[in-house]
Amino acid sequence: MAKKVAVLMTDMVEDSEFTTPKDTIVEAGYEVDVISPDGKDVTGKNGGNFEAQASVADANPEDYDALLVPGGFSPDILRGDAEDRPAKFASHFLETDKPVFAICHGPQFLIDTGLLKGRNLTSVKNVKTDLINAGADWEDKSVIVDKNLITSRTPDDFDDFTQAISETLK
Repeated sequence: MAKKVAVLMTDMVEDSEFTTPKDTIVEAGYEVDVISPDGKDVTGKNGGNFEAQASVADANPEDYDALLVPGGFSPDILRGDAEDRPAKFASHFLETDKPVFAICHGPQFLIDTGLLKGRNLTSVKNVKTDLINAGADWEDKSVIVDKNLITSRTPDDFDDFTQAISETLK
C-alpha cells in the first residue's frame, strides 16, 4: 500500500507553501492528495491550479500517513466550514500522532481542532495572538518540531521546514 499525505487546502492558498513541501514529500516517496472542501480544484493566490483528489467529506483521514496545511488565505477559508469538516479531518492526525506539517497561516486553522493547548509551535507573526489565546506556546523560530506537529513561519524558512518534513517522513 502506498504511503500518502493529505493536503488540506482551498482557493487562495499560497502557491509555494503547497508546491515546495509537496515536492519534498514526493521526494520522500509519498503520494500527495489534495483534499478541498468540495472536491473541486484549487486556485492559488498566485494563479496556480491544483487538482483535488477528494472532498473533505469523502476523504478518510485513516487512509493517510500525514497532513500538510499550507498557508495563504486558504486556512481562514477552511475555518468557515459550517460543519467543521476540515477541522474534524485534521483532528485525526493530531489525535493519532500522525505528522502534521503547517506553515504560515496553516497553524491558525489548527485552532479549530481544539488540540493546540500546550503545543509548541510557530507561524506567521500576525496569527501569534490567536494561537496563544488557543493555549499554544508560540515562538518566533524558522521551524518548531513538537512531537508530530511541525510548524514554520513563511517561505523564507523553507530550507528548515522541508528538512524537518524529510526527517519526519524517513
